[in-house]
Amino acid sequence: MIICIGDVLDSSGVAQLRETIASGVFIDGVLSSGWASRLVKNNEQLGAGPALEGAQQQVIGALRGNPVFAAAVMPRHFAPPLFARYQPGMAFGSHMDNPLMGPDHMRADVSVTIFLSDPDSYDGGELVMETTGGEAVYKLPAGSAVTYPTTMLHRVEPVTRGVREVAVTWVQSLFRRPDHREILFDLERTARAIFEREGKSEHYDLINKSSSNLRRMWVD
Repeated sequence: MIICIGDVLDSSGVAQLRETIASGVFIDGVLSSGWASRLVKNNEQLGAGPALEGAQQQVIGALRGNPVFAAAVMPRHFAPPLFARYQPGMAFGSHMDNPLMGPDHMRADVSVTIFLSDPDSYDGGELVMETTGGEAVYKLPAGSAVTYPTTMLHRVEPVTRGVREVAVTWVQSLFRRPDHREILFDLERTARAIFEREGKSEHYDLINKSSSNLRRMWVD
């Protein structure tokens, strides 16, 4: 399940985050790569320091506070976010995100990319998912996020003009299986729609009962 979520960060949040990032030092992104992905990775990454720590806290707080993200991903743990910059000529070829992330080797279920640059400010740099139904291409407005199963091959197309900046993190969900997460997300949206139309009706109670019991069965 791939989900695009608008306004995870509003314009002031994006501006504040970019200002924080700009105060730090960027290093070669290959330093955080696995032995295979380093062959296709060409970007810059915000290095350790107060700027990185402040930016990480802001991103995790924004994601935790977003109701669509919470309903779709149902996060248990976050890996420390990374902040990547792509100058002209930089790209990240087809790769798979690591199954274990962060210092505690957290299982990564869902990958998250938050776009920080206005899409009109750079050319290229599209995030491309290699799905069984063909390639899906994403270049979202600043402050928007796309979430996708960490099991997917994906790539970043070469930037040909401007600078592409993104925040990237990984989540361990309360529910390991992507099909379970999708079913629960659909039920949550249906329950909310019924509640808005009918209030706490018999139909709402039945949907909520089914969703709650599936959560008990499937929680990891």
